[in-house]
Parts: sequence; structure tokens; C-alpha cells
Amino acid sequence: MKRVSVLVVACAVLLILVASVSYAGKTYQFTGKVLEVKDNVIVVDKNGEKFEMTKDAGTKVKGDLKVGAKVTVKYESRAAEIEVKAK
Repeated sequence: MKRVSVLVVACAVLLILVASVSYAGKTYQFTGKVLEVKDNVIVVDKNGEKFEMTKDAGTKVKGDLKVGAKVTVKYESRAAEIEVKAK
């Protein structure tokens, strides 16, 4: 009986993990040189085009983030707001 309970819990955890991955937004990335770093914003030059990305306490930063550093920024596409217009 104990084995069945463990198996049921394991299956439930697996289903939750699969569902959370399938509902996540698509991930993109770009690489460039850091032009500016603020508390909540990073500006990166990617081949002459400036990309301004917001960051917060949940943003993982690996290494010393400073102006002039070469970085790869990974980000998700997600809708912040959707407004439906009348036909």
C-alpha cells in the first residue's frame, strides 16, 4: 500500500512539472555589450541596436554585470496586457 501511495505522489509531481513547462513562454536570447546598468534596467548593444531589458530581484545574474561586459541575455516572451477591440 505504501508503494502505491509513493507512486501516486511521484506521478502527480511529474504531471505538475510537465504542465508548468508546457505553459511557460518561449525563451529567446541575444548577446551584446553592456552600455548601461541600473537597479532595474540593463541596456545592451547588439550589433549597433540598443536593447533595454528590465530586471528585478528574480533575475539570475551570473558573473560581474558592469558596463563594457559581454553578456548573453535570456528572456521570455509573455503578454503583459491584452485589449480586445470591437469589430
